[in-house]
Amino acid sequence: MNTREKVGLTLFWVGISYMVGVGWLASWSFGSTFRGVSLAEVNQTVWALDRPLFWLWVFSIPVGSILAGAGILLRGGSKGSRIWMFAVGVILVLALMQFLPTSTHYPPVFGIVGGLILALFLLTLWFWAKRRTSLEGPAGTAADLRLTGYVWFIIAMWYLCGALGARYLNAFGELDTGSPVPIILYLAFGWLFFFLAQYKEAKSVS
Repeated sequence: MNTREKVGLTLFWVGISYMVGVGWLASWSFGSTFRGVSLAEVNQTVWALDRPLFWLWVFSIPVGSILAGAGILLRGGSKGSRIWMFAVGVILVLALMQFLPTSTHYPPVFGIVGGLILALFLLTLWFWAKRRTSLEGPAGTAADLRLTGYVWFIIAMWYLCGALGARYLNAFGELDTGSPVPIILYLAFGWLFFFLAQYKEAKSVS
């Protein structure tokens, strides 16, 4: 393993450790603290909104995933320019998102972006179908698994839009939207089938 690959692997594990340690494990403490007390009481704990631990948690998954992604690209031999484009591009978009006016809801934007996601899903299926006819064996199985992941993600998107948008609709605002557990399960199914597709492809070339 050369120096470039070692650096990439180190970055990868730093990102993974940050996501798992702070993004996931610390969330158990975070959730139990926020669940039963007021914001004023939270601000008397280590999770106070003006303390470093809270902000380390807020950025754990975004920063950790960028580090892990850049590291695995480096480890996999991607071009340096492509790695920089990936890292800088994601960071730039995340930074710009912080300046969006979130105090006011714009229903047309919500609807247009939802329509765009649906259009991208349909186009993905179209190009998937064109490609699928030339795939056989493990490659075909991986493609089928990935398609299943696409479907679970669009299902999750639909119910997530409903959960996020209901508070801005007077009629639905009176309804109990229930637990978000089904939505996170739909997302988990999507990631599961993406993983199975990736695993099938990796096994076929090992």
